[in-house]
Amino acid sequence: MPGWAIWAGLGVVILLFMVMYNRLVGYRVETENSWSQIDVQLKRRHDLIPNLVETVKGTMKFEQETLTKVMQARASAVGAGNMRDRVKAEGEISGLLGRLMAVWENYPDLKSNKNALALQEELTSTENRIAYSRGHYNDVVANYNTIIQQLPTNIIAGMFNFTSKEFFEVPEAEKEVPKVSL
Repeated sequence: MPGWAIWAGLGVVILLFMVMYNRLVGYRVETENSWSQIDVQLKRRHDLIPNLVETVKGTMKFEQETLTKVMQARASAVGAGNMRDRVKAEGEISGLLGRLMAVWENYPDLKSNKNALALQEELTSTENRIAYSRGHYNDVVANYNTIIQQLPTNIIAGMFNFTSKEFFEVPEAEKEVPKVSL
């Protein structure tokens, strides 16, 4: 009889181990999926930027430096080798685009240009999607990072190299409200 109790206890331990491992895998996959949703929106923004710059560069003669910086930040984001560099470059793009949209108001020709207005609307919509996706991603990362630190799943996380994920934080420059002078 005691042999059965040992086997039953071992079976319960194995079952709990499998449940915790599968839960960790589920959270990890969810974080990766959430990042891919952000990535789709960032790619969309990267595709819009050259069209936007091309459309406004003739009109915004005094903003050539900003337009150049936007394109350089885009190139940095596209060529980033790791997530930290990518997030930094994307934050720079967001800040530069925010400034660009703020000074946009100083150019009446752009306000009447249908292509420019359509691109502005598309970019605004994309920025909203990025913000929403970033919030969802950070929620999922918080859940994942919590589970890999809690007992007893932290033991399994350590055994199978489940490492914490970085949040997609809003850079300080992006938190500032752009100043518009009319």
